[in-house]
Amino acid sequence: MAEHMARARRSRIDYAFHIILTDPTPEVLERQLPALVEAGHRSLKIFLTYEGARITDAQALRVLAAGRRLGALVCVHAEHHEMIAFYTEALLAAGLTLPKHHAWAKPMVVERECVHRVCAMAEALDTPVQIFHVSGAESAAEIERAQARGLKVWAETCPQYLVLTADDLDRPGLEGAKFLCSPAPRTVADQEALWEALRRGVLSNVTSDHAPTRYAGPDGKTAFGEDAPFTRIPNGLPGLAARMPLLFSEGVSKGRIDLQTFVAITATNPARLFGLDPRKGSIAVGADADIAIWDPTRKVTLTNALMLHDNDHTPYEGMEVTGWPEVTLVRGVPVVEGGALVGAEGHGQFLPRGPYAMIAPRGVFPTPFNPVDRTLL
Repeated sequence: MAEHMARARRSRIDYAFHIILTDPTPEVLERQLPALVEAGHRSLKIFLTYEGARITDAQALRVLAAGRRLGALVCVHAEHHEMIAFYTEALLAAGLTLPKHHAWAKPMVVERECVHRVCAMAEALDTPVQIFHVSGAESAAEIERAQARGLKVWAETCPQYLVLTADDLDRPGLEGAKFLCSPAPRTVADQEALWEALRRGVLSNVTSDHAPTRYAGPDGKTAFGEDAPFTRIPNGLPGLAARMPLLFSEGVSKGRIDLQTFVAITATNPARLFGLDPRKGSIAVGADADIAIWDPTRKVTLTNALMLHDNDHTPYEGMEVTGWPEVTLVRGVPVVEGGALVGAEGHGQFLPRGPYAMIAPRGVFPTPFNPVDRTLL
């Protein structure tokens, strides 16, 4: 943690951290984690797939219990690992190895089932959860069902699921590798379902899931050659810089969401969900003056050079967006003006997060027994 804090002190913008748990042993959960949460790192992330990162359901239950006891929000990457492995083995055996077959290895049922399972575990332990990068209609429907039962289940999606589809993985040669991420992009119908879920508040925020793997080079998507199977292509898309313009253009400019919803899903909702409200997320007396000033009519063609993300490609190359940020202020101080970086290195501050009511447990269990604290209700 000390290394991450030292690197972050160079930041021009304010920052906080998730704690990623890949080894939830008793030592970690009972001795190390309480001190980290007390220091202000009040959100935990777990993966239910990916070799080397994933944890089992039994371990996930222990993390959910720890999150409830400590007052930390548990965030989950929800995909059914064993089902993905079964599909992948079968695809490789059949010689189906192209980038487009990555989406075949991860059909919606893989995500939908796991989202349902996470909601059930959260309900069993009365632990609030955030489900990351929902990719389509069926997963969003599972989340809405959980919310209708009164559960504290929140979820987000990402621009790639709003503007890309599985067809993008089927581009010539290895170009499809630029669009390979997990969960996989779905269909146009799934895109429209996600926009509807954002309009109605089923999905409450949109993040980039920025994973800036290069296309070329020894660690890039083409590192194993043009004939590499999809299993040897690194997951993830660079998307941090494109997120807000894409959301404004595809959402507000095209009439899919109103301006108030745009502000909510990019600022107000995430600030509240992650314990940064009322300092962040709103323009109000006493709040930080974090403000992005937009030209809503400016048309810009996205290129990799505009992204400033130290990568060799963007999956959104050549897309035209309507609406562009002209000035960005952090605590009232300009950090970007007219596309130029003007903020001083080190201007950013660490934002420790204390306990907050939004993620307090409901006090409701399936039986008269609290299995987390091992007490009768």
